Parts: sequence; structure tokens; C-alpha cells
Amino acid sequence: MPTNINTGSLVFLKKISNIGSLQTFQILRFTTFLLISVIFARSSLSVAEIGYYELSLFIASAVSFFWVNGLIQSLLPLYNNNKTFRVLANSNGSKSPELFNAFLLLSLFSLLAFIFCILFKRAFYLFEGVREISFMNLVFVYILLSNPGHLIEYIYLLRNKPGELVIYGITTFGIQLAIVTLPVLLGYPVEFALWGLIVISVLRLVWLAVLLKRHARFRISTGFMKEHISLGLPLILSSLLSGSAQYIDGIIISATYDAARFAVFRFGAKEFPLVILLANGLSNAMLPEFSTRDKVEKALRTIKTKSKRLMHLLFPLSILLLFFSKVIYINLFSEDFSRSADVFMVYLLLIISRLIFPQTILIGLKKTRIVLAASLVEIILNVSLSIFLIRYYGIVGVAVATSIVFLVEKLVLVGYNYFKLKIKPQDYIPLGIYLFYSLLIIVVFILLDHRIIRLH
Repeated sequence: MPTNINTGSLVFLKKISNIGSLQTFQILRFTTFLLISVIFARSSLSVAEIGYYELSLFIASAVSFFWVNGLIQSLLPLYNNNKTFRVLANSNGSKSPELFNAFLLLSLFSLLAFIFCILFKRAFYLFEGVREISFMNLVFVYILLSNPGHLIEYIYLLRNKPGELVIYGITTFGIQLAIVTLPVLLGYPVEFALWGLIVISVLRLVWLAVLLKRHARFRISTGFMKEHISLGLPLILSSLLSGSAQYIDGIIISATYDAARFAVFRFGAKEFPLVILLANGLSNAMLPEFSTRDKVEKALRTIKTKSKRLMHLLFPLSILLLFFSKVIYINLFSEDFSRSADVFMVYLLLIISRLIFPQTILIGLKKTRIVLAASLVEIILNVSLSIFLIRYYGIVGVAVATSIVFLVEKLVLVGYNYFKLKIKPQDYIPLGIYLFYSLLIIVVFILLDHRIIRLH
């Protein structure tokens, strides 16, 4: 996957920042999967076949997302700042042993996930429809091959090559879109879409090998791996707990209501994708900036400036979506899913917690245990509050509980930063703008929810 493009139309890539390039990459990934879904929906595939494909991706994500996130997030602050390789010499001109050892860890975890899936294949039968999937072994191979490739975008980030990251994103997701959808459009069964995902995973591994040869020092270090796992384990558990919240919400709904009401909830229980993608991109891109103490103040100012820009963009868009949620859901689906719009409107309020970044500071400073503790508080409160509110507000009550609990988790981390690390909220949060937009979106939500404002 070559990443050198000499054309005048791409001159702007020289000016893009690491943060902007990672956010762009995340958007490219989301857009590719969205386009694949749209193409499948308009193809000759049956709804059941599309369901098998989506369920396959769901399973692949469910067994991988938490440890991939934990290992990647813990690598970023360790790069150039760890006890094993003390000399801060990993500049653009030198090779990094951290990258090679991170690759080995990702590969090891991928192998363990693959073995787990093979040994406990029957456990996946708990998901309705899995028994009908004839290509589950392909899903397991995809899990084995796809996850180490996530290191590629962060090699570009850590080596300060934002333009090349964007070009890589355009190239890899362009190829993925073609090789996953083309067999289906030619009339082949959906199983060949999984083969397409496996092929692109292999191509990414080949390109990863090229990048490692360029930028990594091939030196195995059990000391660094232990340090990496020690820092990453709380993040792995935190990601697992946070990611399980949606499954717990689903269990509470399914235990209380019938399948039809559960479907209504699931259709609405979706965040505004642009908020998640841009917020996560900013957070991950900032983690290496905390590598040394003298860079902390600059990193805090950068988070404040960048998050302010996101607020000016994403809060108005979210408020606009609040106004048109009902119309969108009724026209996109049917009148039966009007209640789904109510759930979606509540999920739009998650922007209030998404656009502050106390966790970025803590992970960057390697304070990962408090992040895990906050996730434990979140999961306990989420279950308790969901069970309480569902009695009074039905399925919307579960969504309200999620929005409240996510904000509480962030406030716990803000408090830790202030009282333990002496980092004031105003040092990294544009408080005036944040409070104004937060209050505004809450007021608009209340006016719409209570039908004080009506859109016909």
C-alpha cells in the first residue's frame, strides 16, 4: 500500500495535523462500513444474509475491541517515555523497539482470541442466528488477521506523518469497499464478503511489515511487554466495562419488554457517529503529547483549543438533529419507530460527556487505575439507575440513565484531576462555551420532549 502521492490536488495534506489526520481516518473507516451496508441493502442479498454479515462483524468486534483499545491507548503514552527504553531517542530518524514489541503483543492477543473462539465456538450460539451462519470459521480467521493492522495508523501518528496517514486511509478503505462489495454485486453469497475482509487484512499485515521494517527496531523485550500490559490492563478492563453497558441496557430491556419493544429501543440507541469519531480521534492523538512533564501544559492548552472547535461544530449539529429526529425516524423507518426517535434524542445528549477529556490526561500521565475505577462506578450506577428509571419512563428511562451515568463518570475524572493532580478544569475545558452549549441542548431537548416546541 504505497503512500506517496505527488499531485497538486493533495498539497493540503502537508498542512494537516496529527489530530486532524486521525479524525479523518476514523471518519473514512466509519463511512466505508456505512457504504458497505447501504450497497448490501440495495443488492440481491436477503435481509437474513445481511444479518449474518452484520452479526459476524458484531462477534468479531465483541471479542476484540476492549483489548485492542487498551493496548493501543497504553502504547501511546509509553512511546518515548518508558522505564525499559529510557533514552528518548525515538525521533523521526531512529527506529523504535516499542513499536515492534507492541506488534508482538497485539499478535499474541489476536492468537489467544482466535484460540478462544475455536475452543468455545458453541458459546456464540447464545446469539440468535449464529447457528445459521455457515462461515463462522472465516470470522475467527478474520479476528486473527485483522487486529494487528490497527497498529498502522498509530505508527503514522507516532512518527508524525499525518499526510501519509490520510493517504493510507483513502487507499486501504477504498480497496476494502471494492473487494467486500464487488463479489456480492456479482451475485456471489455473502460469505465472499468475509473473504474480502480477510484479503484486506492480509494486505494490511503486509504493509504493517513494511512500516515495521522502516520504523521499528526488531528487539524483543519482556520488560517492555510487562510494562505495557501493566499500564494497559486497567484500560482493557475499563473498555470492557464501558463497552458492556450497551449489552446490559439490552438485557434490562429484553427482560422487561417483548421483542418488538426491544427492537424499538435498539433502533434508537445510537449516538451521533461524528461525535464519537472526532472525540476519540482527538483523545487518542493527544496521548503521546504527555510523554514528558514539560509538555503537559502545552498538551492541556491544545486539548482546550481543539475541543472548543469540536464544540462549535458538533453541538449545533446535534441540536439540529434533535429538531428533526422524529421526522427522520418516521420517514426512514415507519410510524412504529417514533418511540425510537425519543431514545435517539436522549442519546444525542451524550455529547455533553463526550466533548470533555479528563481521561485523556489521566491515560497520558499513566494514571490508568482511576480510569478503571470510574468505569466500575459507571457500570454499577448504570444498572441501578436503568432499573429505577425504566419503571417511570419505559425504554427512554434506560437511555436517560446512560446519559446521566456517562456524565457522572467524566465528572469523577475531572474531580480526580483537580484534587489529586491539581489540574483545574478550565486548564483543558473551555468552560464558558461548554456550559453554554450543554445548557442549550438540554433546554432544546426539554422543549421538544414536552411538546412545548412542535415540528409538523
